[in-house]
Amino acid sequence: MKYLFFVFFLANSILITAQNQTDISLFLKTDSSKYLSEVSSEDGDLFSRLGHHGPAVENEWLGFRFYFDKRVAIDVYSKQKPGLELKKAKWYPTPAQQKEGWGADYYKAGNTVGLGGIRLWNGEKAIFLNPVAKRTAKVTKEGITSCMELLSEDIPYKGRKVDILVRLTVFSGVREAKVEVFVLCDEPVQFVTGINYHPGQTVKIADNYIITWGLHPEDVAADKVEIGAAILFDPEKFENSLDDGNQKLLISNPAKKLEYWITSASEKEQEINSLMKFERLIKDLIHQEN
Repeated sequence: MKYLFFVFFLANSILITAQNQTDISLFLKTDSSKYLSEVSSEDGDLFSRLGHHGPAVENEWLGFRFYFDKRVAIDVYSKQKPGLELKKAKWYPTPAQQKEGWGADYYKAGNTVGLGGIRLWNGEKAIFLNPVAKRTAKVTKEGITSCMELLSEDIPYKGRKVDILVRLTVFSGVREAKVEVFVLCDEPVQFVTGINYHPGQTVKIADNYIITWGLHPEDVAADKVEIGAAILFDPEKFENSLDDGNQKLLISNPAKKLEYWITSASEKEQEINSLMKFERLIKDLIHQEN
């Protein structure tokens, strides 16, 4: 998909000399001053023990986190203005900070894939990456990027066990985040990803992207704010799609690797602050293919 190569080229050539406007965050709630590069769990669930419920990364535009449990959902931290906030806000800035222009957690992933999270397709339905023998999170920062990974080991799948690695990378100066998924076994699997939505939101579907815009039923932010989300993908990599009433899901062809891009925007931003502007952004990105 030409769009994927365009963004990769942009991130690695035009911005190669730029300052790294990305960051990583991974810590236990019991000691929020000690940042980790890796953490593991044999039962695969550190959701309640980790700060912001899992590993997180950000660039100047957005933050993302993995839920460290069976959902392996991707959640979004929205910002009002460019800058790095996770080290100070730890995903949950105070109401006073939000009034001063900090970002907030407006997105509600719940039990869905969120924005581009991962499940597996067993031939009949989407299944969680669970149970596992071990789940491990890693975060790294280098060059102009920050990356977070979640490795789920020994997942039962069609009579065998598979290891699934999900990686999300953010780039300085690039609003879109790259998601890569790998099966670390000899045989391919069918991945499931997608985007969730809530009542009252606008959902727009094209051949190679899905957009949502509107309010999420989130209750940890100081205000109710409309946000946009989008997943951009190569339709040739997917054999089917479905809607379960809470999310638009994409079912991949049998594969050992899958990649796609995700992005988001908020009505509190100065520039991309409406559905019309957000949709124009997505169409402009797609237009770079041609």
